[in-house]
Amino acid sequence: SQNDAWEAYKQKNGAKAEQRLLERIREQLDQQGTLDLLRNGIELMGLSKALKLAEFKPALGLNPDILTRYNANRLRVVRQVRYSLHNENCIDLVLFLNGIPVATVELKTDNTQCIDDAVWQYKTDRLPKLAGKTPESLLSFPSGALVHFAVSTREVRMTTKLAGPDTVFLPFNKGSDPGGKNCGAGNPVPNGPGYPTDYLWQEVWERESWLEILGRYCIAERNKKKQISRVLFPRYHQLDVVRQLLADVRQRGAGPRYLIQHSAGSGKSNSIAWLAHQLIAARKADKQIFDSVIVITDRRILDMQIRETIKGFAQVGSIIGAVKEGAGVSKTEQLAKFLRDGKKLIICTVQTFPFVLDAIGERHRGGNFAIIIDEAHSSQGGRTAAAISAALGDTIEGEEE
Repeated sequence: SQNDAWEAYKQKNGAKAEQRLLERIREQLDQQGTLDLLRNGIELMGLSKALKLAEFKPALGLNPDILTRYNANRLRVVRQVRYSLHNENCIDLVLFLNGIPVATVELKTDNTQCIDDAVWQYKTDRLPKLAGKTPESLLSFPSGALVHFAVSTREVRMTTKLAGPDTVFLPFNKGSDPGGKNCGAGNPVPNGPGYPTDYLWQEVWERESWLEILGRYCIAERNKKKQISRVLFPRYHQLDVVRQLLADVRQRGAGPRYLIQHSAGSGKSNSIAWLAHQLIAARKADKQIFDSVIVITDRRILDMQIRETIKGFAQVGSIIGAVKEGAGVSKTEQLAKFLRDGKKLIICTVQTFPFVLDAIGERHRGGNFAIIIDEAHSSQGGRTAAAISAALGDTIEGEEE
């Protein structure tokens, strides 16, 4: 898909071009990590711009060249992969994107084993580094596969970082009764043929879905030294709620309201971040639905957490405006500037939200704004409740709480 770049590189490197390219990719995987390399490509001597190792659909627009490269992506599944130079271990499935491994899978049938056996196998026999040996490239963090799935016929669990016995696996299940009042852990038993976990193949690993997850959902979190400390991969319920909301918004446009129930530890902040950054580009009849997306939270610590999570998406980092205390100017002035500068995503606390309507003013009153309220049930008294109600179109005259 990048013939001109490849020909230029071959002309510069001759018969050693392919070997040098592979060595450079391995080197950059170790330095940057798999996710960054897939997203940003690789810099090569003699080329004016980075060589892309994958093409994802951009949030805004899709020109023919990008579409051609996107369609050229090669997704492959390889069975029984012997990954080690130190032993004969093999992993049941490895998923590749253009030759780069992005996921490993250990499969178990509940007829003879269970999900815990797959987890145990990862923790005890799929070690990223054996004592006195070189690291296992496929299993190392963050330069190996982005996610590791433990799969049985009934359940799915996943982790993004293998660490031997300390590895933490999270559920990747639909729930025993999705949408039902008594939904619990696990997955529903299908009415017809199939297995409770076949959604993994049919929904999650489906080509368009899988490329979207890799391109729009995976996030590399960095520590103070700018090193990748964690890779976020959406759990099934997070992926499901964001996709359902986006599908409904694209069909119905601005105006409807939604209430999302969640439990402690469900990753609500990340779900908000994934939803907010994709609502920016949501379109109906080829027209952008929202002028801006406003995220409101009732806790300042969570405000910073959501802000930093959203900023993890490089493609939207420059269009975020966060209302801050002690910024040298008033909150109203900050908001007015964000709107005037065309910031598409504005993050504020419940306490600062009343200033939003003042900042919107007559100039922006006819616009469409998506408002995501974190912890919608709390901290909404007095002027804040009135401001939120006004923004949502409520008539609050005469109402008493």
